[in-house]
Amino acid sequence: MQSFTCSKLPPHNGLGAIITLFLFSFFTSVTITCSAKPHLKSSNTEFIKTSCAETLYPELCYKTLKPYASLIHTSPMELANASLTISLKGAQSASNMVKNLSKQHNLSPKEASAIMDCVETMGDSVDDLQQSLVAMEGLDGPDFAIKMSDIQTWVSAALTNEDTCMDGFSREKGMNRKIKVIIRRYIVKVSKLTSIALAFINRLSSA
Repeated sequence: MQSFTCSKLPPHNGLGAIITLFLFSFFTSVTITCSAKPHLKSSNTEFIKTSCAETLYPELCYKTLKPYASLIHTSPMELANASLTISLKGAQSASNMVKNLSKQHNLSPKEASAIMDCVETMGDSVDDLQQSLVAMEGLDGPDFAIKMSDIQTWVSAALTNEDTCMDGFSREKGMNRKIKVIIRRYIVKVSKLTSIALAFINRLSSA
């Protein structure tokens, strides 16, 4: 069968209108195809927007998840998966940044200690999120509740580790302000992303 795009539909005046009526049944399927794609796209993004509105950080949530709309569709499971993946990537990036800072030679003893503590806690956070993603791949079966409980524990632990890293810099006085700003910019965002992922996981668990 010959395919048509939306721009090739006949005009709705004169002879074109007669042809349109005559071929109405043929063009019905084409019209549906043309309108379905934007409708589905709108439904996917609306699902993400509505879901993000129930998190603590709706704007960040929507901004980071919207590019994954075609993968998420309207699936709570895929939403949680995508959110967890984004959180892991952010944690890995933050962990690498802190490791690079720890290699600087002009750090005071307090700064070096706080950064090394942060290296450890962010490494733990990455491990927790990685375990969670692996567990998300095998949620089918009678042990769903047990696996979901493990995932919730790991993601909660990741969030605690990220907060611990930031607290180490908040408590210490007289530290390099530039280092504090850099650490805070990375860790705070990761903490928010992890909070969003945990919200979707908790919702999935209670569904």
